[in-house]
Amino acid sequence: MVGYARVSTDEQDLTAQQDALSAMGIEPDQIYVDHGLTGSNLNRPGLRKALAACRAGDTFAVVKLDRLARSVRDAHQIADDLAARGVKLSIGGSVHNPEDPVGKLLFNVLAMVPEFEGDLIRARTREGMKVAKAKGRLRGKKPKLSPTQEAHLVKLHAAGEHTMYELAELFSVGRSTVYRALEPAGRKTET
Repeated sequence: MVGYARVSTDEQDLTAQQDALSAMGIEPDQIYVDHGLTGSNLNRPGLRKALAACRAGDTFAVVKLDRLARSVRDAHQIADDLAARGVKLSIGGSVHNPEDPVGKLLFNVLAMVPEFEGDLIRARTREGMKVAKAKGRLRGKKPKLSPTQEAHLVKLHAAGEHTMYELAELFSVGRSTVYRALEPAGRKTET
């Protein structure tokens, strides 16, 4: 058996998933993990290694289907690849049978839930941003330099006494911030 666990952020803990996979009989060295990667990101090193470790007759296990994929298409792609290679897919201890009509239905329903959740989150985020923008609260990232600091930086640069690196050091910002502050005023308002 080969197991796979994933969390979306570095702050989240994999212990519960790893314990559940171990309870299914998977050896710790056969549990592959991804930290800080979303299920919609198919470029996951842990998932690649887990899938590569599977051989015909093996069982690939996840605690929940949303740990494997966040869209119906991705879930089907992975499940179909496993089935074509003769690898069983276990979701929370239940082995998915792609030949069984009820199993297909349940798989599709399980795959639709995380996709639906993701769509809801994106819709709420867009709605919240729209409301914040209408109220004048959505302005993007706070500038690293205040208008007074920026004017002072431009004045120092015009005097020609400091390099870009020195200006960045003086104002505790990166050189890219210095370059942006020195852009002609017309170009700043265009972007």
